[in-house]
Amino acid sequence: MKPKIHELKFLKKIGVSNIFKTIFPRKQQSVSIIFMLMLFSFAILFIRVSITKTLYYTFLVWNVFLAVIPYIITMYFLDKKKLDKVSFALVFFTWLAFLPNAPYIITDLFHLSKSTYNNIWIDTLVISTFAITGMLLFYFSLFQMKDILLKFFNRKKSKTIIITTIFLSAFGVYIGRFLRYNSWEILSDPFQLFNDIINMLFHPIEHKDVWLFTFSFGLFLQLGYSVFKHLKKTNI
Repeated sequence: MKPKIHELKFLKKIGVSNIFKTIFPRKQQSVSIIFMLMLFSFAILFIRVSITKTLYYTFLVWNVFLAVIPYIITMYFLDKKKLDKVSFALVFFTWLAFLPNAPYIITDLFHLSKSTYNNIWIDTLVISTFAITGMLLFYFSLFQMKDILLKFFNRKKSKTIIITTIFLSAFGVYIGRFLRYNSWEILSDPFQLFNDIINMLFHPIEHKDVWLFTFSFGLFLQLGYSVFKHLKKTNI
């Protein structure tokens, strides 16, 4: 027995896309882009596992999961009309703690040094697809946070906060990659983390590699943000 037209319309109304729109009303096209990129990344990773018979790069799944968290935070709170300053502060600092996980994935290219001649092509492809996904998550989340910031600050202050956030993210990538800290260690082991940060701040000459990386990688992220901003304005 065929379903009636009104029944089909009802099923369409309660579809997954509509449920998602209810939770995240202003999802735009970024969700579709991220979803397709993640599917492609997982597919390439599966091919790599099939070829090499190893699970070495499966840690990228966890890395991209962490990268999705700040994006989900900003996507959810972007449409919240009632958000007091205290709640916003909690949201912002939670978001900031996880944000470096998104651009962090690009540094996983370091693992290519362990690739064999025969596997270098698939390893490069696997890491690159995950890295591109992470970078897009980073920029999409930044733009969403900027819209949230405009609810509390003027454009000049919002711009300053975003630029500062970009360089803080670069610093976060450094302490994650080279000092091997994770986002949750802000709560689980805050004293050691902040002790290392204070040490780097008060002894900049001894830790010049930290600031060289932070400045260079921060400029790289800022350049990407400027390009995305320009593309967004021109609707390309």
